[in-house]
Amino acid sequence: MNVGRYVFAQVMDFLPRYEFKKIVKKHNADFHAKNLNSYNQLLHLLFGQLTGCTSLHEIILCLTAHSDIIYHLGIRKTVQVSSLARANETRDYHIFEEFGQYLIHSVRPLYAKGSIQDISVDNVIYALDSTTISTSIKLATWALGKYSKGAVKMHTLLDLRGPVPAQIHITDGKWHDSNMWDLVDFENGAVYTADKAYVDLEQMWRINLAGAFFVMRPKDNMRFETIRLLPEDKQVSNIRSDYVARLIIPKSKQLYKDELRIVKALDPDSKEIITFVTNNFFFSASEIALIYRHRWDIEVFFK
Repeated sequence: MNVGRYVFAQVMDFLPRYEFKKIVKKHNADFHAKNLNSYNQLLHLLFGQLTGCTSLHEIILCLTAHSDIIYHLGIRKTVQVSSLARANETRDYHIFEEFGQYLIHSVRPLYAKGSIQDISVDNVIYALDSTTISTSIKLATWALGKYSKGAVKMHTLLDLRGPVPAQIHITDGKWHDSNMWDLVDFENGAVYTADKAYVDLEQMWRINLAGAFFVMRPKDNMRFETIRLLPEDKQVSNIRSDYVARLIIPKSKQLYKDELRIVKALDPDSKEIITFVTNNFFFSASEIALIYRHRWDIEVFFK
């Protein structure tokens, strides 16, 4: 017989309730709130997230069906769908945003010295990517996507040690991915890896000037001239070439003025040769490929 507490209640114990109350008080968010205060709303939404509910109706249906145990889940009282929908629409979202940022800043130091499989460097390594969430253009008129449809984009800068989100930005579906670089404060010595959608020579130059590094796949229209070959690591079989190059198109040369490193590696799954461009001349060629490989592996986080 189970004599312990429900898993959901145990997980919620990790939330610093005192910090959440301070944020709620700061925004005066529970003024005139009765059955559905800010914390109860948070519990409803987290329950839906952790149990895979796909709508507010499903959240309320599940909680109502188990009304005899919801108190033991930490939820004092469930509410009508309309009440939850109204709270989502009118309550200040900054409450949950600030609480999320507090949790991120609390958790990241716990993984700061963690290891990344097969990578020996100690640098902070970030992966930048986005996910698109379809929505109703009638309910969210600001969220314009492609083909006159509604869409929201969540852009996430993910610290691969964890992995833990370091920065999250929500935009409409038409906002170009590369614009996210404008919101990133580049850290000296950190490594930033992203796919082709984020390749922007002007931003790559900013990363370089900040003393940070990037590992990306070059766009198909980028042209290089080889300056010199780098020493070959004979112990690594998947590296096909490693050399220093410069951009040769005049406009590209004006945007990125320094030398670049080009690494070509055999992908073990697709058996294709993958090309990487980086401003890092200190890591081994295999580590350059593995850094991008890890970004590839965590793409499931963004889906």
